[in-house]
Formats: sequence, structure tokens, C-alpha cells
Amino acid sequence: MKTISKALIGAVLCAMAFPLRAQNAGEPPLPSLDSILHRVLERVEKESENDRQFNAQYLYSRSKRTETRNSQGELKKKEEQTREHNPTIVRVAAPARPIEPTPQPRADAGHAQSGTNATAGVHGPAFEKSDFPLNDDLLKRFRFTLLRRETLNARPTLVFDFVPAGKNLPERNLKDRFINKAAGRAWVDEADAAVVKADLHLTEKVSVVGGLVGALWKFNFKFNREHLPDGLWFTRDTDWHLEGREFFIRKYMDYHEERTDVRVARRSRFSQAE
Repeated sequence: MKTISKALIGAVLCAMAFPLRAQNAGEPPLPSLDSILHRVLERVEKESENDRQFNAQYLYSRSKRTETRNSQGELKKKEEQTREHNPTIVRVAAPARPIEPTPQPRADAGHAQSGTNATAGVHGPAFEKSDFPLNDDLLKRFRFTLLRRETLNARPTLVFDFVPAGKNLPERNLKDRFINKAAGRAWVDEADAAVVKADLHLTEKVSVVGGLVGALWKFNFKFNREHLPDGLWFTRDTDWHLEGREFFIRKYMDYHEERTDVRVARRSRFSQAE
């Protein structure tokens, strides 16, 4: 499901190319569309460095929970994980071990190996940020409307609704299918031009491999980010819900991820062998 999540996040960052609605009376003039678009594009280029600095300077607890239910709503699988992030720990690599000779496969091992490879091929790799270059092709896939200014966590934001620009958008691959059917609302920090909140959904069903392998008929995704005193941003929480079919089995899945106890790391260090 990372694939879907990253595809929809890409849609939020890329869909800002249509005229704005007039601001409410009494508010300061809204910035021009060109200036907003230019600043959002500049901000996207800084996100990797923002994340690197945040992880280098802050401690936090990161929890993840995934729940899978059947068509009757019965819980079939639950996975939970909590990890502490501490950048002050210097991890020292363990001493090198002698390299053992690689065992030669048995003559009858081919079936097991091919089964593993086939599974990897069906699921495929997750999408990366580099899969969504900000260019005219992506910008033209959406119709964007500026609704209003809104204060989030004592900071002014610009609130946008966006919908697909049309029904016959080009579909070269799976990620295009999701982007072309993404709609929702996004909040952009007016000072930093960072996307700080989003609430997205699919406008119609998405089929995988012509509908023979699976289909996704409902997907809701949202996230919230927070601004730190030193100017960095971090994602506080992420949630998504999906309803779909994998082969002939209906699945309902919920995912929640959250960062808590975020605090500046103190620089007292000690070594820990991995």
C-alpha cells in the first residue's frame, strides 16, 4: 500500500495550476498563482534536506499499526510496531566476519527460487519521489480552486480543493491511474509554502492488470505536519483506509502512523555495536 500512498502524496505536491477564487472581504490580498506555484516547487526541492536535519537533530517515538479485515468486518490480521529514534547514538559496525563460501543450489531448488521471484514481480517495487517529477504534464492533470485562508497551529495557510482535470488523461503506468483519479483538499503554509495537511480520496475505482488481479474502489488518505521552532517540519500522523479486491478476496485495510514525544536531541554520545 506504500505505492498508493506515495502516488497520492505526489498528486498533492504537483497539482497547482489553475485560477484562484477571490479572497474574502477584509483579508489581505491573496498571492498570485504564479508566485504560489513557484514557491511550492522551490519548497519541494528542500524537503529532503528538511527531513535529514529533522532526523539528525530530534528524538521521537514512531508507531505504526496496520489492520486487515474481511468483507464481514472481522479483524483477520493486525500488525503493530513502535521504534525510538535517537540520533545521538553512534552505531559502530561489528567486526568483519570471514566470508563463507556461497553454497551451490541443488538441482531441484529451481521451483522454490522461481516462486519467490514471481511473488516479487507481482507486487513490484514501491514508488519513489523521483517517480513524480514536477513538470507541465503532471500540473495539467488537475483543476485547482483556492477556497480561503485558514489558521493551523497559529500559522496562516492557503486551502485548496483539487479534482482531476478531465476523464481522458494519459495513463502510461499504474501510478498515472492513481494520480488521474485523486481528488481532495490540501493546506499550504503561506510563509514556508510547505504542504502541511492533506485529505485525499479516489474519485472512481482503479483496476490493476485490467481488473483480473485486483481492484481498489475506495481509498482515503490524510496526513498532518507540524512546524518546529527552528523552522523544520515533520509529519506528525498519517492515516489511510482502503477497500478493494486481491484476486477473488475482498480486503479492508486501515493504517495509522504517528510520531510522538518529539524533542531536541542532546549531544551526550555513546557507542552501540550493531
